[in-house]
Amino acid sequence: MAKSFLRTALDNLVEARQRRADLYATGALLTLDDASLKAMGLTREELRRRPSQRAII
Repeated sequence: MAKSFLRTALDNLVEARQRRADLYATGALLTLDDASLKAMGLTREELRRRPSQRAII
C-alpha cells in the first residue's frame, strides 16, 4: 500500500531534522580539543570529512 501524503511529509520532516541535528553535532564536536575527541574514539580528520555547519542560522 502506498504511503499517504501526510506520512510522506512527516517522514521528510523527520529526515530533514535528523540531517540538521547531525550537522550541528559535527560542528560542536569540531570545537573540542584533540584529547577529548580521542577519548570519544573520534579524530579531527574523520569529523572534517563529515558535512558540518559552522553557524546556526
